[in-house]
Amino acid sequence: MLRTLAQNWWAIALRGVCAVLFGVGAFAWPGLTLTVLVLLYGAYALVEGVLAVACALVGRQAGPFPWGVFLAGLAGVAVGIVTFLYPGLTALALVYLIAAWAIIRGIFEIIAAVHLRKEMENEWLLALSGLLSVVLGVLLVVAPGAGALAVLWWIGAFAIVFGVLTIMLGVRLKGVRDRLEHLPA
Repeated sequence: MLRTLAQNWWAIALRGVCAVLFGVGAFAWPGLTLTVLVLLYGAYALVEGVLAVACALVGRQAGPFPWGVFLAGLAGVAVGIVTFLYPGLTALALVYLIAAWAIIRGIFEIIAAVHLRKEMENEWLLALSGLLSVVLGVLLVVAPGAGALAVLWWIGAFAIVFGVLTIMLGVRLKGVRDRLEHLPA
């Protein structure tokens, strides 16, 4: 496996360059990046939905009809279509979903911390974590546009760091390839 990776070091480095370019693009053109991500999600939901419906209908064996798969597929098709018709609404709905998750999770962490205070020390760390989660959720509800932008910045930052590390790995693998060329096969 090492030989294969080392021989293809350039593909790994190129992967890193693409990630860095995507990350820079996310910072330079956040609106475009958000639109592209939302439309990719819509395409995924539509294709996945069509495939689920096809799975339920095509080549069906005897037995009960797979209503769960069929209805989930129809929902995917509907979500895909709505995403293409209203991409801004989809982005906003995603931010609100993340906000609801953060608030609910934070509340449960605070409850868990209250219950744990009799069994362990420093349970306040869990309570503080829960409080921060609730604050994040509330901020996303109050300013969903800023929340979407922040999510894009996190994705962009991740892509840049991932890309730099992948480029470094590719360069390192090039060195391994050079060393392996001098060894007998």
